[in-house]
Amino acid sequence: MERSVGSSTTDPNHRADEQSISELVKQLSEQTQTLARKEVELAKAEVTEKGKRLGIGAGAFGAAGVLGLFAFGALTATLILALATAMDAWLAALIVTVVYGVIGAVLAITGKKQVEAGSPPVPERAIESTKQDVETAKTSVKEARDG
Repeated sequence: MERSVGSSTTDPNHRADEQSISELVKQLSEQTQTLARKEVELAKAEVTEKGKRLGIGAGAFGAAGVLGLFAFGALTATLILALATAMDAWLAALIVTVVYGVIGAVLAITGKKQVEAGSPPVPERAIESTKQDVETAKTSVKEARDG
């Protein structure tokens, strides 16, 4: 009694193939879940790291600003008094004010460029890694279907 070649229910090789495919699908599902959890953990770690750096930087800028303001006030008084020995006090104060305005404008432009370079604080590496993982999974599923 010969078995029919096209019969899927009586062919033991076909049954083993089905079992292998179902095991592979189960493994793929488990690995995908594990990978997704790890990607989320990576994203959290990356955002936390960037947040800490931004927080430390902001605190340092705040402290530097306060101390700089005190020093700046003392320097301003010194410059005005020094210039007032050669001209009227109001003119000395005006000159110092204009110079400070120009310096402030340059610093504002520089600061804006730096803030734009550091924004937005998103987990770029994790997003890129996730995109690659999705493409790899798609390719694996396609190969499993075609294979």
